[in-house]
This record gives sequence, C-alpha cells and structure tokens, in this order.
Amino acid sequence: AKKFEPLLLLPIGFGGLLSNIPEAGMALTALESLLAHHDAGQLAVIAAKLNCAPDVHAIKEALALALPSVQGQMENLAVDMGYTPGVLALFYKVAIGSGVAPLVIFMGVGAMTDFGPLLANPRTLLLGAAAQFGIFATVLGALTLNYFGLISFTLPQAAAIGIIGGADGPTAIYLSGKLAPELLGAIAVAAYSYMALVPLIQPPIMKALTSETERKIRMVQLRTVSKREKILFPVVLLMLVALLLPDAAPLLGMFCFGNLMRESGVVERLSDTVQNGLINIVTIFLGLSVGAKLVADKFLQP
Repeated sequence: AKKFEPLLLLPIGFGGLLSNIPEAGMALTALESLLAHHDAGQLAVIAAKLNCAPDVHAIKEALALALPSVQGQMENLAVDMGYTPGVLALFYKVAIGSGVAPLVIFMGVGAMTDFGPLLANPRTLLLGAAAQFGIFATVLGALTLNYFGLISFTLPQAAAIGIIGGADGPTAIYLSGKLAPELLGAIAVAAYSYMALVPLIQPPIMKALTSETERKIRMVQLRTVSKREKILFPVVLLMLVALLLPDAAPLLGMFCFGNLMRESGVVERLSDTVQNGLINIVTIFLGLSVGAKLVADKFLQP
C-alpha cells in the first residue's frame, strides 16, 4: 500500500470518514446545515427568496438551478441566521473552491521537475502528447453514454471526467472544481486510484509490446543541457501558453514559476521549501478537502 499514492489517498479517505460522521456536519456548508435542521420559519425565508415551495426538496432543486451569485446570497443568509460551515467545508472553500491548492501543488511539482532530458531529446515530447489522447477518448465516451441515455452527463461534466485521462491528479481536481464540483470527489478518487495502479498496469503492457532484445538496448548518453536553456525553457513555455491557451495560464504559470526557482539556482531556500514543506502541507489540506465531497448521500447518488 505504501507504493500506491498514499500521500493523497490517505487524507482523502480520512476526510471521507470525517464527512460521514452522523450529526457532525463537518462537510456541510452553512446553507446545508440550515436545510438539515428543518426549521419551518427559516425554510420559509429561504423559499421566499428563491420563489419556491418552503420544503427542503423544492429548495434544493431551486438552488441547483440558481446562479452562483444567488447561491452565495443564500449561504450568507444562512450565516446571518446563526449557522456556520463545517471545518471540511471551510477547507474545501479555501483550498479547492478558490483553486489555490492545486496551483500551489503545481508550483511544487515544477520545482521538482528536471527538463534536461526533454531539452536534450525533444522527440520524447511526442510520448507525452500521445498520452493526451486518453482525455479526448474519455470525453467522447462520457458523451456517448449520455447520447444513448445510459448515464446522463453534461458537456462540462464530460470534460471534467475526461481530464482523468491525463493521469494528473492536481489538474483533475482543479478542472473538476471549476466545471463539475458535484463530481469532484468521484473524479479525484478515480484519478488517484488510476495513477496508483500504473505500476501494476505498465510492466505487462511493456513486456507485451517489446521484445527481450529491445529491452536490452543500451541507451545513448544524451547531450549536456546548458543552464541558459533550462532557465529560458519555463519562460518561453509560459509565454506560449499565455498566448495560445490563456485559460491554462494559471496552472502552467505556477508550474513554470516553480521550475524557474529550481533552475535559476539563486533562491535555493525557496525552491527547497516549495519542493518539501509547502507541497506537503497543501497536500494534507487538499486531501481533506476532497474528502468533504465524499458525503454518502451525494457521492453514492446515481
């Protein structure tokens, strides 16, 4: 078990346990706590604001169709009535709702990444590019299920599910938090479980697709990549992404910033902090925040 993504799966699992403790409400927002309390007078106030019947089911349906700004107003109204969000709900709002935690983790990953082999042999970029076909295949698969009426997925939900094909946990959490928050728990668990199984899945596939002679080929030593190339790479990469894919600039920007700290060699203390202490702290809160989305009545809802 130690080899299968324990750093995030353990906090996610424990967060799931905390969020399902009866009556504790650790994963409930202030508004959800109000609805769980079933106070007729307070439900009537919320229903009047939403122009719906004063019962929990009708209010939940109206909230699902309401704009985010209206949902925020109802949350503030619940706070004014004396309800407070649970600790896991607060973690989720700060870490994932704002998008901060995945971005900080990307900064740490950038600080841990050495692009030397890629710069020495740019053809290996094609291997990573080919891997992204899994994203499109998954999106099309989700839309196909929706087309035939087997499982209902909207296009944003299909896109959030598809990012699992990229085998990148922070990206999956970041994108699903933006496009389909209701699926975040399932997507995060699926993404990290899939990544954890890679060491079991890869070896038989590699043996099936290569001969013993090919596996014994001695690789040629790559050229030495200069310091200037390593420093320029994250800067050029960020400029290209900002011009071609501005929506991806936050993620790639933090990644490139972390890599620049590593390669510049002038901020070793900051680079070491980002690679170790900071990313470990954020991973804890990110895992617990994902666990907040594993409440049984939502996570197991068909």
